[in-house]
Amino acid sequence: MRSFGIVGLGIVVATIAALYIAWVTAKDPKFNPASFEDKPLMARLAPIEAATTLAQYLDEGGSPSTMVVISFSERAVTGIDLRELGASNVADPFEALAGADISPIINGNADGFPVLSVPFSKLLPSGSSGTSHIGTGTNFPEHAEEANSSSVFQFPKFGPASPARTKVNAVEGVLLDYEVELCVRFDRDLHSPADYDDAVKAFFLCGDFTNRNALINLADTNNLNSGYGFSDAKSGPDFFPTGPFLVVPKDWAAFVDDLRMTTNVNGEPRQDARGKEMTLDFRQLVEKAFGDMSEERFLYRDSFVPLTNDNRIDRSSTVMSGTAEGTIFTPPSRRDLIEATCEYLLRGGPFGDAGFLDVARKRFIENELAGGHFLQPGDLVTYDSNYLGSIQIQVAN
Repeated sequence: MRSFGIVGLGIVVATIAALYIAWVTAKDPKFNPASFEDKPLMARLAPIEAATTLAQYLDEGGSPSTMVVISFSERAVTGIDLRELGASNVADPFEALAGADISPIINGNADGFPVLSVPFSKLLPSGSSGTSHIGTGTNFPEHAEEANSSSVFQFPKFGPASPARTKVNAVEGVLLDYEVELCVRFDRDLHSPADYDDAVKAFFLCGDFTNRNALINLADTNNLNSGYGFSDAKSGPDFFPTGPFLVVPKDWAAFVDDLRMTTNVNGEPRQDARGKEMTLDFRQLVEKAFGDMSEERFLYRDSFVPLTNDNRIDRSSTVMSGTAEGTIFTPPSRRDLIEATCEYLLRGGPFGDAGFLDVARKRFIENELAGGHFLQPGDLVTYDSNYLGSIQIQVAN
C-alpha cells in the first residue's frame, strides 16, 4: 500500500510540476501582430480632378460652414468657403457642395477667392450628424482570422461623432481597445441597395473604440453574428472619433481601394491596411444591411433593437468598414486557462458558487488589467490615412 501511496504522490507532484511549467512558460502577447507596408504613409489631399475634399468649421457667427480644402499643414487646414463659390448658407456639407461651383479650383483659377486657415483642433467632426450607425465586424481577412470569425457581420453602434482632435476616457477596470476604420455617409436616406448607386457618397476616416469587458462577458464567441455584445461594447461617449476631411470621389470604388489607414499608439505602429482588402465593399455592406433590418435582435442596454430604424439607412447615420488586424485583444492564453481552472476547482468545481465560464471570464479580465497593455491614461492614439487626414486621440482618466 505504501508503494501505491508513493506512486500517487509522485503523480500529484509531477502533475503540479507540469502545470507550473506550462503556466510559467505560457506566452502573453500584448497585442495582435500586423503586417505593414514597406513605404511610410504619405498624407496628402486626393487629386482635385478625382475627388473633392471638404472640411467643416464654425464661422464667426457660430454657424457650421463648409470649405473645400486646398492644402493643409501639421496644424491647420487651408481652403475656400463654399459660400464664396456660390453655395447657400447651409450646415449640410452635401447641400453646400451641390450649390457651389468648384470649377475655378479644378481648373486652377481660384487665386481671386478669399482663403481661410482653420486649426485642426477647431474643425467639426466629419462624421454624420446622428447617433445611430452601422458597425461592421471582421471585414478584413486577417482580422477575421485573429478574431476566429468565419464571416462578416454587422451591428448597430450608438453615439455621436467626435472631432479629429479629441479624447477618450479610460474607465478604471475597463479594457479599452482601438480600431481604425473607413466610413461613408450619404446625401440622402437609402431605402434600398439601389439608392447607394444614386447617392452622393462622402468618405472619412474614423475610429471605433471598444470596451472589451462587454465583449468578453456578452459576445457569443461561436456566433459573433448573434447580436450580443457588440453594440454595448462599441457605443459610448467619444467612441466614434472622425477625421478632419470629408472626401467625395468621382469613382468611389477605385478611391476606396486605394485608401490606406494606419494606427499608431505612442508612435508605435499597430495597424496598416488598404480599402481593397475589405471582404465586402461598401455597396455590399449596404446590401447586407438591408437584408437584416426586419428583426429586433441586437442586444443593447438589456433591450433588443433593430440594425436601423424604419428599414432604411438614414442620411444622419454612417456605414463603417470594420477594422484590420493588429488590435490589442488576444484570446485567453494558456496561463489564463490554467489559473481559471485552478480557481474553479478551488471554489468547488461543479459544486461551487460559480460556473467555469464565469470564473474564466473574471480571471481573464483581471489578468489583462494587471498586464497594462490595453489603452492607459496618457496614451496617444493616432489614426492616419493617405487621403482622409489624421485623428489624434488623447486617452484620459
